[in-house]
Parts: sequence; structure tokens; C-alpha cells
Amino acid sequence: MDLEREKGITIQSAATYCSWEKEGQDYHFNLIDTPGHIDFTIEVERALRVLDGAVLVVCAVAGVQSQTVTVDRQMKRYNVPRVTFINKMDRMGANPWRAIEQINSKLKMAAAAIQVPIGAEKELEGVVNIIDNQAVYFEGNQGEKLRIEKEIPADLKDLVAEKRATLIETLADVDDEIAECFIEEIEPTVEQIKAAIRRATIARKFTPVLMGSALANRG
Repeated sequence: MDLEREKGITIQSAATYCSWEKEGQDYHFNLIDTPGHIDFTIEVERALRVLDGAVLVVCAVAGVQSQTVTVDRQMKRYNVPRVTFINKMDRMGANPWRAIEQINSKLKMAAAAIQVPIGAEKELEGVVNIIDNQAVYFEGNQGEKLRIEKEIPADLKDLVAEKRATLIETLADVDDEIAECFIEEIEPTVEQIKAAIRRATIARKFTPVLMGSALANRG
């Protein structure tokens, strides 16, 4: 819609789809983009009734806003599991850690990052996948070329270790298998962490948090 382009917001829900191939199997996703603005709440209601899951988009600068709380309430009413994406990481004053803190406190939802940004604001280059300990860089004009490296930047190693420990600790509160590892002081495997994230997300006890910039096509 012309008005949507002019204002830079979604007014009317729009549907599209994408295909994803994994291990020789084709998956078909139906995607519905719903408005985030509080004035168009009924559009969100209509979409949430038919969805299997949602991506909650939170601004890295503004954090959890009043409309985020409204949408969160709607997701809980319709029992929709969610993953969270912290957007606008390339903006000045972006702070994903504050946003995650707000998801925990304001939305009363256990949340933890599964990524750490590489670079900040204008220097945002990519993210570190803290589960697999890999660095993912987004290159090319539109960030469309993915470069995955086993070696993570040296200056981020401490932060990645800290956020990985936070992720495991948060999962231990919502998942029995990770809680057992945590009590026995055993480091859970990558497979155990991924399985726990999936279980706890579907059970609506947890939301994994990813980060990047939609406009710059990073993350």
C-alpha cells in the first residue's frame, strides 16, 4: 500500500510464502506479516488464530514498547510459540541486552540470546552463533552472501562464553534435561541445547533471541 510505504509501517496483514530445503526434504512456510502498531490490533488477532508460531520483532533502540506488550498478550491468548528477533541493530544506541532484559521482566517470558553481534551500529558485520560457536558474516551489497567461520573474533570470546552460560542457565529453569546437566555441573552438548530450546519454545516457556538489521539484511 502507498500509505504503508510512506509511513514505513504495516497497516494491513499480508501473506507470502517461502520454501526451505533441509537434508533433502522440502518445507513450505506460509508467512503473514502483521502490523505492530497498536491501532491495527484486530489484524494481529485475525492472523494469530491460524498461526503455528510467531516471530516477535523488538526494536534494539526502543526495546519493549506498549504495543509489544499488547501483541505478547494476544500470542499468549492464542497459545502461539514465538522466537524473538531484535531488529535495527545497525541504529545508534542499539542495545540488545537491555531489550532481552525487558522481555524477561515486562513480558514475563524466559528469554536468552542465541547470538552475539559482531560490530555495533554502523559497524554491524554479522553475528556469532553461540550454540555452535561459529561466526556468521553477511557480505555483498545486500548482505546476501553468507560467510561462516569456525573461529570467532578474539575480542568477543569472553562475551560469547558469558552469554552461552546465561543461555544454559535460563534453559535449566524451563527444561528438565538441561536442569539435570546444570545440577551435575555437566556441559550440555550442542544437540541437547538445540533440543531443549525447541521443547521449551513449543511449550511456550521460553523464547530464543536472534538479532540483526532487516533493512541491511544482516542477521
